[in-house]
Amino acid sequence: MAQAVAQAPTRTHLTLKGSTALVHEFFHYSVQSILYQRGIYPSDDFRTVKKFGLQMLATTDEDLADYLERAMFQLQTWLEQGKVRRLVVAIVEKDTQETVERWQFDVEVLNTPVAGPDAVPQSAPKSMQKTDAQVKAEIAAIIKQITASCTFLPMLEEPCAFQILAYTDADVAVPVEWSESNARLIAEGKAEQVKLRSFSTHVHRVDAMVAYKREEDEM
Repeated sequence: MAQAVAQAPTRTHLTLKGSTALVHEFFHYSVQSILYQRGIYPSDDFRTVKKFGLQMLATTDEDLADYLERAMFQLQTWLEQGKVRRLVVAIVEKDTQETVERWQFDVEVLNTPVAGPDAVPQSAPKSMQKTDAQVKAEIAAIIKQITASCTFLPMLEEPCAFQILAYTDADVAVPVEWSESNARLIAEGKAEQVKLRSFSTHVHRVDAMVAYKREEDEM
């Protein structure tokens, strides 16, 4: 009698490819959550999708969707190469080009596979091992903080735009679509910072924070 067998599901955060996919997806939806919560695009330009056990937001604006898809594809490529150190979403006033918010996500490579993107790096001690569900719960906690950001961030009084910055190794190949930029820092002495949660896979760790321009009456 034939025996039916099923392949055990791969824990996606264990391989470089799987971990990169999770970090990429986190960036993709985090950026859109920031743009929605901070009113950079109208709320009517978003629909809800379920990701990480949450009702997330995805843009319906074709131009924005196309831009994000191309930007995130390049980030995914750099992540697989281990070349990304930081992702920044800078919110700037359109008229003055002054940076009023700066969302920063630092990326650290914890384990490097030695034989391709599907290879599993050296195992971590059992006390440090996580399930996919635990990793996704950590991601969801950061998304919730982004959603709650309106409770502590100042209102954006002027029309604003955004810019995505990627900090990469010096030897990385940069496509023509990505131009060199300044760091888009908030003016010295005018910034407040809030550290957000972090998450880690078997391969990557991502630490999040947001800096914002202090309101004039607080100075």
